Amino acid sequence: MTYDEFNQFCGSLPATSHIVQWGNSHVWKVGGKVFAIGGWSKNEQPAFTFKTSDLNFDFLSEHDGYKPAPYFANRGMKWIQQFESSLERNEELQYYLKESHRIVSLGLTKVKQKELGLNQG
Repeated sequence: MTYDEFNQFCGSLPATSHIVQWGNSHVWKVGGKVFAIGGWSKNEQPAFTFKTSDLNFDFLSEHDGYKPAPYFANRGMKWIQQFESSLERNEELQYYLKESHRIVSLGLTKVKQKELGLNQG
């Protein structure tokens, strides 16, 4: 996945906003809370960072092409970075980005969720 494809996908999710910060990274938020970051790559290959469930964090931490996210995981947060791309990984990434969006949106207040039209059904 390219950064343009990443931005297009994240922008298609409900109630999102985008900002470029943290070393020119593409930072996506829902309700003002970060759910995905495109950037922080150590080479030319794009890297994508997202929040996960505890179970997915444990699984992906041991899976090729993924690692605990720099700056987040070492603070005890369940964030993963995907640093290898392929067609299969792109499909996985879309799933994990949707999950990250869902997890972060569930952490918003009920009032904020209702205001943004999230998790109402």
